[in-house]
Amino acid sequence: MSEGDIPEPLRGGSMQGTAHVVPFPAAPKRVSFDRGELQTILNLYGRMVAAGEWRDYAIDFTPDKAVFSIYRRTSEMPLYRIEKDPKLAKRQGAYSVIVSTGLILKRGHELDRVLRVLDKPKVVSN
Repeated sequence: MSEGDIPEPLRGGSMQGTAHVVPFPAAPKRVSFDRGELQTILNLYGRMVAAGEWRDYAIDFTPDKAVFSIYRRTSEMPLYRIEKDPKLAKRQGAYSVIVSTGLILKRGHELDRVLRVLDKPKVVSN
């Protein structure tokens, strides 16, 4: 066989009609934050980092919910988790803020309102 020759099976010889099309596996469905939601969360995160309260974060996307975890230090448990669970959207609201003990601080339909629980100014007494 020379350089320009095509091998017999590719030319349509004896292997014709035996090719199988294997579909590309679809990406698994995952719940995620959209651009506006991430912008809102990261704006709050940036303010709290500038204030010295928070230092690290993690984002997890699972088939059931999206979670934005906030840490004071990387090696610790998250201080807060901001969760988006679409299954709860028609009942209590898709968004919730949960502390490290599992207590739900706030749940609601609007992310801005739910995040206000974390953005409260602290009262300093003398």
